[in-house]
Amino acid sequence: MNKHIPEQPKVYKYELPGDWTVIVGKTDRDNDRLSIKFAHPRDWWFHVHGMPGSHVLLKRKEDDEEPKPDIIKASAAIAAYHSKARNGGMVPVVYTRACYVTKPRGAKPGTVTIHKEKIIKVRPARTSPCNQTGKLSINGIYISRVID
Repeated sequence: MNKHIPEQPKVYKYELPGDWTVIVGKTDRDNDRLSIKFAHPRDWWFHVHGMPGSHVLLKRKEDDEEPKPDIIKASAAIAAYHSKARNGGMVPVVYTRACYVTKPRGAKPGTVTIHKEKIIKVRPARTSPCNQTGKLSINGIYISRVID
């Protein structure tokens, strides 16, 4: 393998309304690749606060459209779901732009430092079919597709 080309992270991918894409790392090493190598500086980065969990990216749009609060909330709920807080009630999730996520020198895989973060409290996402449409729903936001 060419060591100048970073290995693509193994991820879960969610497609939210309005052509928003959420990408979730599967392992600590995938989290590193996702957050440090793959993320665009204008992407939004999410992680459950104070507990182990996946790194989650809300990919920016080419036109730099800002995500509406319901998209931020759905992304945070996905981060809470892909964490040790999955079975919790309301869970705090930190989020910031990916440009404020750095890896300390010598830190173990999955460990990052963040700046300029905000905290949102959400219920962990529970993807379940909606009775009327058959689409998946996370806290009332319909998901177009989940790609494993």
